[in-house]
Amino acid sequence: MAFYDLSKEARAALVQQMEDTIGKALRSGRLAPLEAYAADEDTYIRKSAYQALGRLYADRPQQALEAIARLLEAADPKVRQTAVNAAGEIGRGNFEVVSAVMDKGLLDEHHIVRNAVIGSVKKMGEKNPVPVLAWAKGYLRHPDKEIRREICHGIELRGRTHPQDILPLLESLQHDKTARVRNTLVHVLGQIAYKKGCLETVVAALKTWENQALVQDALVEIIDVHGRYSNFAVKTQAQATEYITKSF
Repeated sequence: MAFYDLSKEARAALVQQMEDTIGKALRSGRLAPLEAYAADEDTYIRKSAYQALGRLYADRPQQALEAIARLLEAADPKVRQTAVNAAGEIGRGNFEVVSAVMDKGLLDEHHIVRNAVIGSVKKMGEKNPVPVLAWAKGYLRHPDKEIRREICHGIELRGRTHPQDILPLLESLQHDKTARVRNTLVHVLGQIAYKKGCLETVVAALKTWENQALVQDALVEIIDVHGRYSNFAVKTQAQATEYITKSF
């Protein structure tokens, strides 16, 4: 039976049971139960496992980090994915101890592991932006275009509420000639410009960028986002268009 086939009460009991089991595994050093959860076909079982491991870090930091390192060496990409996601839970409060996990995961051969890094960067950057964004900055000049694209995407969530934090990083990509990186950059600029005060911050920054062809594409995307996200945007599409027209 899948996780969400269970009742709310049964799910809560299962999560507690999993956390107790994982806690015992950490204390004994026999990680087979944790590895089984990490390899489960059910996404929500794996999620419950990495969230439990993240919580257990508070009481058993060394054992939790050692368990993550072991999971990261597994042949099964789902297990490596779970390891990265567990590290992401820890990195929301203490990025330094899991930065090496992110380094390794970002270079993993399997896309689900790399995607786990990007998902982790999003949640870590939202709660613990300074070290996470400093780490991300180091990858924006990476020779692998997919890494540049993934990092650009990963810092988006912080930018939705604090665009000023990521705009200098995005600016470093303005001359990237890879279409997928450029398209992601334009997308992210649209995503960080529709909440309160954000359009003004983004537009002010874009006025200083050198690549005006990219800036124009970004402005089109920003206006389009204000239409697509009309239920969430502070300004209407017409107001956003008027503001951008007056600014440029």
